[in-house]
Amino acid sequence: MADKPNILWIYGEDLYPNLACYGTPVVQTPNIDQLASEGTLFTHAFVTCPVCSPSRSAIITGRYQNSFGAHNHRSKRDVPLPRDIRLITDYFRNAGYYTCNSPGPPFDKPGKTDFNFQREGVFDGIDWSQRAEGQPFYAQNNITDTHRNFTPDPENPIDPDAVELPPYYPDHPLVRKDWAMYLESVQVFDRKVGQVLQRLEDEGIADNTLVFLIADHGCAHIRDKQFLYDGGIRVPCIVRWPSHIDAGVVSDELVSGIDFAPTALSLAGLDVPSEMQGNIFLGADATSRSEIFSARDRCDGTVDRIRCVRTKQYKYIRNYHPDRAYMQFNRYKHQQYPLWTLLPVLAKEGKLTDAQAKFLAPYRPYEELYDLQADPHEIDNLADSPDHRDALTDLRTRLDNWIETFDSHGAVPEDPAVIAAQAEDMHAKNHAQMHADHGNPWPVSPEEYMAMWERKLLG
Repeated sequence: MADKPNILWIYGEDLYPNLACYGTPVVQTPNIDQLASEGTLFTHAFVTCPVCSPSRSAIITGRYQNSFGAHNHRSKRDVPLPRDIRLITDYFRNAGYYTCNSPGPPFDKPGKTDFNFQREGVFDGIDWSQRAEGQPFYAQNNITDTHRNFTPDPENPIDPDAVELPPYYPDHPLVRKDWAMYLESVQVFDRKVGQVLQRLEDEGIADNTLVFLIADHGCAHIRDKQFLYDGGIRVPCIVRWPSHIDAGVVSDELVSGIDFAPTALSLAGLDVPSEMQGNIFLGADATSRSEIFSARDRCDGTVDRIRCVRTKQYKYIRNYHPDRAYMQFNRYKHQQYPLWTLLPVLAKEGKLTDAQAKFLAPYRPYEELYDLQADPHEIDNLADSPDHRDALTDLRTRLDNWIETFDSHGAVPEDPAVIAAQAEDMHAKNHAQMHADHGNPWPVSPEEYMAMWERKLLG
């Protein structure tokens, strides 16, 4: 066992790569920056779903969530995982590894899983200190600070006036404050990452531990999480293994979330099962991707079906419910995102640019096409552009082929009774929470609710 490397996945939550080593100004992430300098940083890593339970289900299995029915968010947490599907922990356990999961420092309780299936015994324990002497480990540290509500950083507060906002967000004090709070939570995450890495050093196992720093999906802002723009599906991916993986390398290879499991197994010297649908992106057996695919289905009580294929240059998005607004009601967003309330108010006041107003459209195009090199923020839809007809046709075909091969469950409509129950539950919980937070009557107009957000965040 002594020659087998330990495997550690450090999971960020709702974490777009807004890190200093990825070029984000203002935010300070010295520990992750150091990790990147000692390993390989991937600039084009994406997950297969922009919300946690389907994405985490895909990552832990190395399979697209749509291929085994885990695509509707938190819809099957009481349904046993099919027997023919195994998890990365099964393969490491069979190879003699101890498997464990904690939320990171202080490593004293189970970490988040949030898989969209029911499965007993995913992990052997909480922390690698519980393993037998000399036994290698596969560990996850699921650090949750970047999930809303964001964890503030009083040690290094970020000036809202100093942040850089995407052009599709209005320049407003509420938005700046909310974005600064998100970046502060990234700094808290970075310090916990530093504590994890220091523990490896203190225990003398850093050189024989293969570290992945990843996330379940992009950041929790209105055009990001639960949507297939890069803000929802792009994640950090840094891999370090001293003397085995090149240090200080920045790679633009495309990486998918379903590639994490086969890559970890391969680097550990284990066979990669043929049932896994991901690629190996590091090591002697690495192959290159030409595209990644991602899918969004029902989230909570909000029904949607969106698919995308992304190359290094283009993103093609297909909206299967073009008659529905982007801003369909969603309790989580209504209660957690200040901009969800602010945007319609600013639109009424005529204070939005065209790019900012697009998200308020009462319906969507069936197809969206973006030239990511010319338009990294995915603002100018080129689906009707004659100059981009070849790219559109190519990506349509790629997506159709992926759907035929991997989206068998996603193409089946969900039981209307289940949808109705989820919608009823979402609205009931929204009413109860708003009553608990604000009394009765709670703020029902956007203007009233925005005033509440201003009091809460701006004082």
